[in-house]
Amino acid sequence: MKPPAKTKPASSKRKEKHGECVPGTEEEQFKVKKEGEEKPKRRRKKKISDILAKSAPKPGTPEDVKKLLNEHFGAKRSMIELEELKLPDACFLPPNDLTHSFSSYLKEICPKWVKLRKNHKEKKSVVMLIISSSALRCLELIKSITAFKGDGKVMKLFAKHIKIQEQAKMLEKGVIHVGIGTPGRIKALIEQDCLSLSCLKYVILDWNWRDQKLRRLVDIPEIRKESIDLLEMGLIKLCREGSVKLGLF
Repeated sequence: MKPPAKTKPASSKRKEKHGECVPGTEEEQFKVKKEGEEKPKRRRKKKISDILAKSAPKPGTPEDVKKLLNEHFGAKRSMIELEELKLPDACFLPPNDLTHSFSSYLKEICPKWVKLRKNHKEKKSVVMLIISSSALRCLELIKSITAFKGDGKVMKLFAKHIKIQEQAKMLEKGVIHVGIGTPGRIKALIEQDCLSLSCLKYVILDWNWRDQKLRRLVDIPEIRKESIDLLEMGLIKLCREGSVKLGLF
C-alpha cells in the first residue's frame, strides 16, 4: 500500500494573503485612524455679544444712522436717489447720552408736548412714533412713558397677540397720540392705509437698548431691514422737509 499523500494546510495561504492586507500592528492602525480624523481647527467667528460684552456701551449718534442708511443703499441706488435718502443734521433731535429715563428724554426733546397733545384731533394718526425691536420692549416703554404722556393716549403697534385688523379699528375709532411698536407692524399699518403720517411730528428709535444677547435694534438683521424700509416709506422725506424730527433713545 502506498502511503497517503501529504496535503498542505489550506489555511496557510489564506493566512499569508490575509497578512498582506493588514497594515501593521494595532498601534499603527490607531495612528493612521487618528491622523485621518484630525482636522485643522477653525477659528471661531466672534459673535456680536462677545465683542459688546468687552466694550463699554456707547450712545447712538446721528452719524450712526447716516452710516446705516449709506451702507444699506450705497450699492443699490443711483447718486440722485442717494441724495434724496440723506438725512441732514437738522433732521435730528439731541440723542440720549445714556443718562436719561425714557420720560425725561421725551420731556427734554419735546417741551411743547401738552400743546401738541391738546391740538391733535385727527384719527388714524399719531403725533409721536416710537420704534423698538420687540413687543416685550415696547411694553416696557409704554410703562415708562407714564410721566411724560399726561392725558395722551398710547397705542401698542406690534404683532404679538394683536391682529392688525384690531389695531386698524382702534385707530379709526379714537384719537391716538403716541404709537409704540415694532417696525414690521408699523410698516404694515401704513401700507394698508390704517395709519397716516400726516400729523406725525416725532420719530424715536429705541437705538441704545440691548436684548439678552446684547443686540441693539440695528444688530438684528430682520429688524434692521424693516426699520430701514420704514424710514424709506416716507419718514426720511418728512424729516428732510422739516415736519418730522428724529430722535435716538
